[in-house]
Amino acid sequence: MRGLPGSIDVEKFTEARAYEIDAMQKAIKTAGESTTHRAWQTLPRHLRRRAASHDVRRVPLRLREKARAEMDPVKRRILGRGQQPKRGKAKQVNRTESLLKRQRDKSWLETHIWHAKRMKMENMWGYRLAVTPTEKSFRPSHRASVHGSILHDASYYSLIEIKGPENIIQHVLEICCDPQCTGMKRSMSGARVLETDIYGPGSYPLDLIAPITIMWRPLPAGTTSAPMKAPPPEGSSKRKRKGKEKQSADATPQSSARTVWICSHPAVHDDVFDALHKSASLALEAEQQRHKDVYAEMEIADLRGSVNVFEIMGPKASQVIKGALSPVADEDRQEFKTFWSSLANLQTTASLPRGMVIGMKVLDPRLKFPPKNAKLRTNDQHAATPAMTFPAAILAQSEIWDEEKRSALEKPKFKKKDLDERRSKNLVPGTPLNPLRQDDRIPLLLIQRSLEAPSSAHGIHGWTLIFPAGWGMSFLSSLIHTGTRVGGQRERGTQAFEAGIPYFPRDFPSTGFYEKHWSERAEEEKAKWERTPPAKRANHEKLGTRSPWRADWEVVLGLPLASSGDEDLVPAQREPQDTMEVDRVPTVRQWLLHGPEVPAILGKVAQMFNHGAGLLAEINRFRTKRGMDALDASRRPEDLLKGALIMVRVKMLGRGAPDVLANIYCIDDAEAKKWIKEKDKKRDDAEKNETPEPVPPHSSIVGYVTTGNMSLSRGEGFAIGAVPVLALLELQQQAQRCGELLPLVKIRDRAGIICRAAYLELLDS
Repeated sequence: MRGLPGSIDVEKFTEARAYEIDAMQKAIKTAGESTTHRAWQTLPRHLRRRAASHDVRRVPLRLREKARAEMDPVKRRILGRGQQPKRGKAKQVNRTESLLKRQRDKSWLETHIWHAKRMKMENMWGYRLAVTPTEKSFRPSHRASVHGSILHDASYYSLIEIKGPENIIQHVLEICCDPQCTGMKRSMSGARVLETDIYGPGSYPLDLIAPITIMWRPLPAGTTSAPMKAPPPEGSSKRKRKGKEKQSADATPQSSARTVWICSHPAVHDDVFDALHKSASLALEAEQQRHKDVYAEMEIADLRGSVNVFEIMGPKASQVIKGALSPVADEDRQEFKTFWSSLANLQTTASLPRGMVIGMKVLDPRLKFPPKNAKLRTNDQHAATPAMTFPAAILAQSEIWDEEKRSALEKPKFKKKDLDERRSKNLVPGTPLNPLRQDDRIPLLLIQRSLEAPSSAHGIHGWTLIFPAGWGMSFLSSLIHTGTRVGGQRERGTQAFEAGIPYFPRDFPSTGFYEKHWSERAEEEKAKWERTPPAKRANHEKLGTRSPWRADWEVVLGLPLASSGDEDLVPAQREPQDTMEVDRVPTVRQWLLHGPEVPAILGKVAQMFNHGAGLLAEINRFRTKRGMDALDASRRPEDLLKGALIMVRVKMLGRGAPDVLANIYCIDDAEAKKWIKEKDKKRDDAEKNETPEPVPPHSSIVGYVTTGNMSLSRGEGFAIGAVPVLALLELQQQAQRCGELLPLVKIRDRAGIICRAAYLELLDS
């Protein structure tokens, strides 16, 4: 004890023994975790795998020794790599061959393997596509689209290219596109894209095929007319040429050679291609009759697989793109420099003109990996505002339109391992690579994309990124490293639902693919219902549900029932008082009234005494505007009105969230006034004694809900459906009698027993 000091400085003693104290604390923590947690339980949730306990290679390197020690010795010996039998060299299958063998009946996107590891996949429209992430991400994906950014690989969409004289291409589009569209001439400069609908050639308003997006290739700066290209050589693949073989020295008067891209849903690719092919034949015949001594030719090509398309939605999409992409240094367009310098300060693309196109050329995004999001400077008053950037043809210039340059970029010059080797030679780790002359320069298009309704405040805005094929994973790795979420088909459809706009094909009745889509869905739901025990499933017969598996629009419209072999979906035996009188006139056809001018059309029709004559006059006015003949005189106005459907939004008067295929019932004036009086009461008092009521008769069904759920952006139930035009006109007259602005109806789920009041709002697109 004599050698011990009389006093001790605690601070100095602790500093001197800091290493031993820290080691003791770590030992205590490690010992506690080793007894209560296994290796994979210490991982964060996003790194956990179901098979982690059976394969140590699925565990991070720092925990593999611990995981290997925790394995059962018998399993360790069986699962050991050295114990696996090996094939002989003659029987070994190349990895590329094995992956191609799995794509015999469907196609994979370039990002398929990345998606397949993280998302649930299904065969859809000839592709193997991601449906939804495996993790619970419904609400996080919605928050990302509203407050952050979310990415969707839409490279599966169909792309068709048309080349030919400008006036003939314009005539082709006028024959088959929606005549209500007013932005055709504005989009011909190439500075904007045009979103419209495509119909059968000359069949408007019948034979609706699908929504499409039209993109014109902008002419070079200072060019107003380009010479006609020589006819392409015979035997070109994936291309159809329409024209007369008669040669002429001069091209079509006052027409330049233009290129147009038409993007559509992959399920209707053949229908869209055939419609454009027939329209081109009609346009060329008309041109030949006007100018018999003029040679004209058009080329229609299938560009599926030539480009990749990413949809990046959300207010932070601009900062993600600005941080992940780097334009080339030799960019000399002042308009693009102004736009790119102000892109980081863009809080939302809603402030930009709709459909604006920006063409650019960027460096290999892997050179800048890992990227960093651009910072939003909100306090800088002198920062350039992107709202001052207007669409211009020179701003939309891009080399991605050139087929030769796209083909040259199908395979990157350098692999990832080559770039990693260059990165390892940097003196400072983590610094971006300096671009070399040999590095690729990728042309791309940046298109403003908005999902919004004119009368709604719940829009979702972002960008569409189009770049050549072969660069899918290069761009995806950089974009998702910035914290951007990735969504599948469910997330894309939810964005349209939250924005309050229809989504193809589920919300487009009377189209060909709508029938196929709902037929397949009806078979799946009915098979699942039949597998469910009777005590655990809804009894649709007792509930009084007329058509539980699909919407019977023929019965709602009063048309003859189609003999399609699905008679079991619609019960044939109904009570006489509930059976609607079916008109057996064969001239009545089901069709959908859709377009931006629908509110104006419906307003004019409602003011006329004869609604059918007013509707026919408006349809013929739009047909004449596009140079089409008026509808055949044999088509009676009352038949046209009787077969017309129109899309509506369903806004609940109180609580409740309509489900898919919920019935929409009409009500009489007395019941409507009763609901109007009750809506002014407090919600608790009005719903305290809520009791089921008798199911309304089948004859009062005026429509069905095509998409319905609880809307996260609205905080209440919301739905999109369709009703006959004739029924909507009657409901609007009833609303005027009751002093309401919107028609009032009742909604009942197909498996529900309670009817709830709701307003119908015209869905203007």
